[in-house]
Amino acid sequence: MGTNKESEQAIVGNYTEMELDRQDQDGLTDDSFKGRIRTFLWDGGSVYDAWFSCASNQVAQVLLTLPYSFSQLGMVSGVIFQIFYGLMGSWTAYLISCLYVEYRSRKEKENVNFKNHVIQWFEVLDGLLGPFWKAVGLAFNCTFLLFGSVIQLIACGSNIYYINDHLDKRTWTYIFGACCAFTVFIPSFHNYRIWSFLGLGMTTYTAWYMTIAALANGQIADVKHSAPTKMVLYFTGATNILYTFGGHAVTVEIMHAMWKPRRFKWVYLVATLYVFTLTLPSAISVYWAFGDKLLDHSNAFALLPRSGARDFAVVLMLIHQFITFGFACTPLYFVWEKVTGFHTSRNILVRAIVRLPVLLPIWFLAIIFPFFGPINSAIGALLVSFTVYIIPAAAHMATYRTTFARENAVEKPPRFIRSWTATYLLNLFVVIWTLVVGFGFGGWASITNFVRQINSFGLFAKCYQCPPKKTPTH
Repeated sequence: MGTNKESEQAIVGNYTEMELDRQDQDGLTDDSFKGRIRTFLWDGGSVYDAWFSCASNQVAQVLLTLPYSFSQLGMVSGVIFQIFYGLMGSWTAYLISCLYVEYRSRKEKENVNFKNHVIQWFEVLDGLLGPFWKAVGLAFNCTFLLFGSVIQLIACGSNIYYINDHLDKRTWTYIFGACCAFTVFIPSFHNYRIWSFLGLGMTTYTAWYMTIAALANGQIADVKHSAPTKMVLYFTGATNILYTFGGHAVTVEIMHAMWKPRRFKWVYLVATLYVFTLTLPSAISVYWAFGDKLLDHSNAFALLPRSGARDFAVVLMLIHQFITFGFACTPLYFVWEKVTGFHTSRNILVRAIVRLPVLLPIWFLAIIFPFFGPINSAIGALLVSFTVYIIPAAAHMATYRTTFARENAVEKPPRFIRSWTATYLLNLFVVIWTLVVGFGFGGWASITNFVRQINSFGLFAKCYQCPPKKTPTH
């Protein structure tokens, strides 16, 4: 029994450092009631914490745009693409986890010390495949996370407008940009425990509110479900769904926050299965109720009748967008800390000050491109397609291209595939499909639609898709 355990540790690389970090923290933790509460709310590293982080981060403001995608795709295609991209995204998240385990195992055998250092995706690529892959991974990942943070700010301005329209969406974006600056004080993904739990509860409420409200409201008069009608709209909707299930740009950081990262393998798949219970009923019911009218309303809140339940859902989504902004921005904070040399500092205030410049381009871009909905599709086609689908699949093939690498792999192919040949073919399918359909057709459609939004509303639009205000009569 002991021999098997020792051999398993030798293969895996032990993850001794993470375990020792936890023991050190436990030794320093106050055993008082206050200390236990702090640990319960703040210090997360279990499989459950990882699941909450993945499920909470995977579906945020995009939940409100999926009915809009259904109005572009049609009901059948919308359901099929959700399931297809959800499963494909789960597979590439699994590949990322395998590559992280491989990288960390090799480095720990070389006695590399990761204390006070968060491993990131570009470092995994660098360690396994060299500087070219590092540069590509860093460029795509950082750009995607940058625009992912931009989208959260845009969503904040869009959502709050449906509660209080005394200020335009651009002004609300300014305000929430300042509020989201407080995320600089959250050190790492260890400290998102309570936020991930609350965030998932918020999206769960919002999804089921949308479902029930749409069904209770019923279909509007003369409702039409004419999609799909145009190729541009069809592939724009498809890439928004590709974006929806591409939230694993922070997979490595979430894994590194776990006490036992090897247990992450199937966490993303289980999180995706839960997310299906939120995205499918809400998108189906809202599209059923409003049909083609959604083509001019990318935010579902714009069509759902105003009520206390709707306003509560708006408030919850605003809080959740703050959390998701932190999820997207934290890896950018880490990169900037490493560039400036402050990543290993234990002084939270110093790190917070160093992180502030990261927020400025995010704030600025959210003001330039306030196109809630169309921007999701553009980011999905141009960035998500490479960041979380093509690069992980290609990197996995490149890492295990030799017989020696396959024989000594820490993670063998899963049971339902069993062979390296089948794994290679599946990865090749992911690369080709995403390159042709996601990046090719999706990029063409999304950019075409995005340019239309710029031509219609202009850059720095003050109030994107706002209904004209009624002038008071005297």
